[in-house]
Amino acid sequence: MGGLASVVSYPALLWIGLPAVQANVTNTVALVFVAVGAAIGSRSELAGQSRRLVRLGAMNLAGGAVGALLLLTTPAGAFEAVAPWLVAGAGVLLLCRQKVMRRAAGPVGERGPVLLVALFASAVYTGYFGAGGGIVLIALLTTAISEPFPRVNAVKNVLSGMSNVVAAVGFAVFGPVCWTAVPPMACGLLVGGVLGPAIVRRLRADVLRLLIGAAAVGLAVKFAVDAYV
Repeated sequence: MGGLASVVSYPALLWIGLPAVQANVTNTVALVFVAVGAAIGSRSELAGQSRRLVRLGAMNLAGGAVGALLLLTTPAGAFEAVAPWLVAGAGVLLLCRQKVMRRAAGPVGERGPVLLVALFASAVYTGYFGAGGGIVLIALLTTAISEPFPRVNAVKNVLSGMSNVVAAVGFAVFGPVCWTAVPPMACGLLVGGVLGPAIVRRLRADVLRLLIGAAAVGLAVKFAVDAYV
């Protein structure tokens, strides 16, 4: 549902006692399956968008690899300190989407260089910190692409899946993945990925954006309390 999976799955891993970095890399590996499910559930929305996915996908693959490398080579404390700000920024961006669109209507076009740079930065975020990555991406895409929300959300699912796949490969080889947690999460995320697009089709787009943005801000407050208090 527009990026909400990761803002539920990551706290669930923290709740069962995993350290922040291990929860993050485990979450990223499992999130590959929500992209698979969402692609299956979004077949009608993805129709006719293959060229768009190819054009925008390269930035997501490259950014996901860079983000994963950053996570694996920087201290765990740095990740815990920056996570609340990353999620909060994503939520605020989505909540303020209309103002962003008015100010950025000129330079942020679907085929412009600004969107490509922003997508690369978003993919770095996703590779570094899986939770909330979908929120950042949906905020960018709804600003740049003039399509109904379900179709933009379908593009988001595929693009974020590209970033997650690249990062997951790196984490599987070099990261502290909790493999016992991956299968049950993968099953739930796969089912949720299939069902999510059907829910998006039936919800008002403005209500869904408000729900996602509010959830992101609330999650950021939780992360900030854990990191700084």
